[in-house]
Amino acid sequence: MDPYLIIAFGSALGGALRHGVNVTSARLLGDGWPYGTLIVNVAGSFAMGLIAEYFALKGQAPQAWRLFLTTGILGGFTTFSAFSLDIALFYERGQWASALIYAGSSVIISIIALFAGLSLIRHL
Repeated sequence: MDPYLIIAFGSALGGALRHGVNVTSARLLGDGWPYGTLIVNVAGSFAMGLIAEYFALKGQAPQAWRLFLTTGILGGFTTFSAFSLDIALFYERGQWASALIYAGSSVIISIIALFAGLSLIRHL
């Protein structure tokens, strides 16, 4: 099967799951704070840790399953899981400075980019 279709199918499932978590958390906890986002980011990062370590230790899953679960489902559920894995890989390689620079720059530059997008549209 085409890897892009595998990823697309997984992304659709992950996105639907994310929406379900957002709706459910808003109903149960209220919508005054981004509980849904926090839940998916933490859950997605935990799942990425489980899946990445399983594949690293067992390594027996076909590439299609890896793509479906990580890039597909977790990518649709949250991209924060990939961000977390990148930081963990820097840490495990002993590259503390790279981990800190990557984490800080990702958060700060992404927020700046979001405000730039807001500003651009507001001024058009």
